[in-house]
Amino acid sequence: MDTDFSLAPMAGRHLQQPTASALAVSVPSVTFEENNARVLEVFGRHRELISLPVLENGHPIGLISRNIFMSQMSKPYHRELYEKKSCIAFMDKDPLIVEVDTSIETLGALAVESGDKTLADGFMIVEQGKFTGLGSGLDLMRMMVSLQAEKNRQVMQSIDYASVIQRAMLSASRTAMSQALADACLIWEPRDVVGGDFYHFERYADGWFAAVADCTGHGVPGAFLTLIASSSLKQALEQHGPHDPARVMGEVNRSMKRVLGQHATAEQRSESDDGMDACFFWFEAATDSLTYASAKMPLLVLLPGAEEVQTFDGSRTGLGYIDTPDDMKWSNRSVQLSEGAVVMTATDGIIDQIGGPKNIAFGKQRLRNAMLASRDLPMSEFGKKIMEEQKNYQGQQRRRDDLTFFSFRLRGSINSK
Repeated sequence: MDTDFSLAPMAGRHLQQPTASALAVSVPSVTFEENNARVLEVFGRHRELISLPVLENGHPIGLISRNIFMSQMSKPYHRELYEKKSCIAFMDKDPLIVEVDTSIETLGALAVESGDKTLADGFMIVEQGKFTGLGSGLDLMRMMVSLQAEKNRQVMQSIDYASVIQRAMLSASRTAMSQALADACLIWEPRDVVGGDFYHFERYADGWFAAVADCTGHGVPGAFLTLIASSSLKQALEQHGPHDPARVMGEVNRSMKRVLGQHATAEQRSESDDGMDACFFWFEAATDSLTYASAKMPLLVLLPGAEEVQTFDGSRTGLGYIDTPDDMKWSNRSVQLSEGAVVMTATDGIIDQIGGPKNIAFGKQRLRNAMLASRDLPMSEFGKKIMEEQKNYQGQQRRRDDLTFFSFRLRGSINSK
């Protein structure tokens, strides 16, 4: 897979935070000595003016709402009573006043706190206490919506680029698998743009090692955890080799717990209780023997001529969780394969998916039945049939989780490195 890293600078761009100065509109004003006849004149000449600032030596002291002022002055005898009185008679003495460098996010919070009047009548913007302009509640709302939309766009750009990185990391394993296995299928479908499932495949002179794993969560949190788990797996393989999947699993468990600080004590419990379910297996080319270790993930085997799929569930303990001991030991089991045997492992995204007329989980039995029905197909078609079965069952239900499965049919010996 060729990766274009020209998107990298885009992921690092920062959104320029606008301030209240962007909303300041120059409007007429009156001083506190002027009377209501003057206010009536200003509102008459400026029909678009929603509120009129009242100043004292250039400093704002209040805001007169057009709606409130006009409704009061239209009452019987109010014009005769108040026309010559000071304009502060109908002035809001506690309007929202902000400095020009107030961020839009802060301004939005202040506007909500001050109540509906700010959204209706606006707010006053000052620079070192001196009035510079009037801000509109509607303009503030528009800018906040625009700002949020831009933030969302930049977040999605970052997530899209994270997907490029995640797929690039997995591409080496997919290439190794296609070179080692003549008839194999690998489906990886994150529920969101990025996901918490991952796989690993590596060729050796005497066989191959494969892993399928389901980390806690999905989306961005799940993807972060796959980086930790994948790195731990690669280190364990470098240190201990591929022939003992159970030992590799124990090393990955210790590494993940160390990185995530998941060492529960009586005094303090880690904030993170994350980990993964996984199936690791080693295939010995000379003997056609498959040795595997499983942590809460099933291994399904369909031997030639068999009428049922064998299911090996493995340990009920996952890797890396607080309650998983540091020295947890998983067990290896071996399955003798013969020409034409079909082997499959899958994350719980397919098994736990809700659907069907009763809105219940897809389950292992439906997966086994789908394997039996598609056993004679090439693995590429086998994978498509399994996915069709799952998607038809899912129907209109929302996808619950990431979905990954790996399957292969034994066809002769693999090529050495």
